[in-house]
Amino acid sequence: QVRLGESGGGLVQAGGSLRLSCAASGGTFSTYNMAWFRQAPGKEREFVAAISRSDLSTHYRDSVKGRFTISRDNAHNTVYLQMNNLKPEDTAVYYCAAEWSPRLGVRSRPGDYDYWGQGTQVTVSS
Repeated sequence: QVRLGESGGGLVQAGGSLRLSCAASGGTFSTYNMAWFRQAPGKEREFVAAISRSDLSTHYRDSVKGRFTISRDNAHNTVYLQMNNLKPEDTAVYYCAAEWSPRLGVRSRPGDYDYWGQGTQVTVSS
């Protein structure tokens, strides 16, 4: 059983930066693909970024490419999301998720992920 806990959210002006962290416990972190999703009020949860357990390959939604960077530190059981040049449309609750899968690559559907954190609020003011 993997437990995930996000931190680092907050209020920032447009153009600013935030770094989200997700600490994992209770499992072998290096065996999980990790991802970030977000959910704005009244909208469905959407994929933001993922990083594989094996070759550390990454995948991003188009709207955050060049602005967000996902990374992981297996020694400290933590995954990060560095968010630069934030926009008001990035405002949402951000969730960390873990997937155990023998398949190569990473997935972008919420249903593919096995464990979720409680979320951290990110608010970008214009």
